[in-house]
Amino acid sequence: MFINHVTTNPFFVPTQYGIEDAQALLGTTSQWTGSEESVVQDMVNEMDTAISGGADGIAVSVVDPEAFNDSIQNALDQDIPVIAYNANGKGPGTNPALAYVGQDLFQSGVEMGNRIVDLVDEGLVALFIATPGQLNIQPRIDGAKQAIEDSGANIEIQQVTTGAELTEERSKIEAWYNGHKDAAGMFAVDAGSTQGVAQIMEQFGLADKGVKAGGYDLLPEILKLMKAGHIDFTIDQQPYLQGFLPVMQLYLYKLSGGVTGPAETNTGLIFVTPETVDRYLQTESRFEGDSEVQKIVKAPA
Repeated sequence: MFINHVTTNPFFVPTQYGIEDAQALLGTTSQWTGSEESVVQDMVNEMDTAISGGADGIAVSVVDPEAFNDSIQNALDQDIPVIAYNANGKGPGTNPALAYVGQDLFQSGVEMGNRIVDLVDEGLVALFIATPGQLNIQPRIDGAKQAIEDSGANIEIQQVTTGAELTEERSKIEAWYNGHKDAAGMFAVDAGSTQGVAQIMEQFGLADKGVKAGGYDLLPEILKLMKAGHIDFTIDQQPYLQGFLPVMQLYLYKLSGGVTGPAETNTGLIFVTPETVDRYLQTESRFEGDSEVQKIVKAPA
């Protein structure tokens, strides 16, 4: 059972393909459930239902530091293994889950902040976040702020909430820009907001005006607009692995009687730039979520 915080978000399309591919190898089945709009109680309710239904294993995106702890412990007490994916509360060891599969979220924010300092000499910078406080993205914005502040650069930071829906995110970003046309940079810590930033950069021709921009993830529109020169970078956290690896780890745990399986797994931080984006654009695959076809993709020479 996979418990997710934004079940219809396009970011998780490759995650679901990863789940399906692991299941094709192992002969397992799963359900994809949770909340469409990051409602934590809905996620907890779905998790409790999975536990009472006797699920063989659970993967949950721990977007709240405390709300899932009792349910996770309840599952473990009933010999149901639980792995956190995509978000792990405040960090390794702060909830009872057996392992975490996903990005080191705070450190990725630090690296993003360092990149912002390299790009922006001084001025006003917006940091857009879909759902403040949720621990799949809040650590990123915290890390970015810390890196910018620690640098001593003359950069003013404004945090802007955009919401969980793609259309809402774009409109919030456009409204912010229309009120801050002196902005030196616009950056985002989630996929939907990053797409919105790229679209507003294109709409107003902001790259040609010297505005810098970037964010997270590999939505097709983000990559296309990067290739066209509208944003400076996006960060790949390998969402496919965040589905594939929990299935494999839960299976091994059950197969081995709990002796092996769960392992802390950092799915990485890869800066994709206009110079490297062709590799992503020239292939369509389940690994990126832009093709349903199961196929082998040759590595670049």
